[in-house]
Amino acid sequence: MAKAIEEAKVLIIVQNWGIEETEMTRPLRELKTAGAQVTLAAASMDPVETVQHDRYEGETVQPDTTYDSVKAADYDLLVVPGGTCNVDRLRVAPAAVKLAQDFAHAGKPIAAICHGPWLLVNAGLLPGKTSSSTRYIKADVENAGATQVDEEVHVCDANGWRLISSRKPDDLDAFVGAIKDTLAE
Repeated sequence: MAKAIEEAKVLIIVQNWGIEETEMTRPLRELKTAGAQVTLAAASMDPVETVQHDRYEGETVQPDTTYDSVKAADYDLLVVPGGTCNVDRLRVAPAAVKLAQDFAHAGKPIAAICHGPWLLVNAGLLPGKTSSSTRYIKADVENAGATQVDEEVHVCDANGWRLISSRKPDDLDAFVGAIKDTLAE
C-alpha cells in the first residue's frame, strides 16, 4: 500500500462505452486532484463513451492505455466503475477478470461501485466477502458467495484483500472518500 495518496498508483478499468459517467469521472478526477497517479485503461485506445443512467449520452474521455497491457503489480488499487453495459462486457473479458484476480491475490484493494462487483463475481473473488452494489445484481453477488448489504459504502477486509463497494452514483462521496482513506493508510 502507498504511504501517502501522492505516492499512490490507481488503475481504473472500463470498456469503451456504457460506463456510468460519474462513477468513472469522479474517482478519476478527484483522485488525481488529491495527488494520486491515476491510469484509465479501456478495452481499446478508442475514446471511452460514458452514459448517464445507462441511457443518455455522457462525456467522452480518452483512455491512457488498454487493460490488457497493464499489470496489477504496477498499481496500488483497482477501481471498477459501473454502468450495466460496461460491466456486462468487462466481466467476460479475460484480461479484466485476470487483473481483478491479480489485485486480490496480491492483497491489493479493489473498489467497485454499482454494477462493478459483477466483475468480481466472474473472477470468483466474492466468497466470504460482504459487498454493497446496485440492487439489480444482488442475487448474482449472493450466489457468488458474498453477503449483500444496502449501504452507501462498505469496506470488507475478509480473505486478505480489501473490497470497497457502493450502490450507485449518489454514494460517490462516500465511495471516493473510502478510496482516499485506504490509499492514505
